[in-house]
Amino acid sequence: MAKSKKDNLTKKDISKKINSKTGLPNSYSNKITDDFIDVLKSLIKNKEINIKNFATFKTIYKNERLGRNPKNKKIYKIKARKTLSFIISKNLSDKIKDL
Repeated sequence: MAKSKKDNLTKKDISKKINSKTGLPNSYSNKITDDFIDVLKSLIKNKEINIKNFATFKTIYKNERLGRNPKNKKIYKIKARKTLSFIISKNLSDKIKDL
């Protein structure tokens, strides 16, 4: 049984979509995509950000803990880290369900 490949969305895909919707040159749509991602990164850095009718991004701090490899049962330490939480808005969720 072959595994199916995930359809990941890349910055290039987003830029192409912006290009096809607006008619802007590829260089401008690439710049728009890069700038948007940079703005999100800077805003999310240390706090929660809510984009109305889209989603909420939140930085979560996880403490160090013990983990276990399920295959060989070996126990190891998982380092403390920051993760990003993405919570989709109800409005966008409803629109996706209607597709």
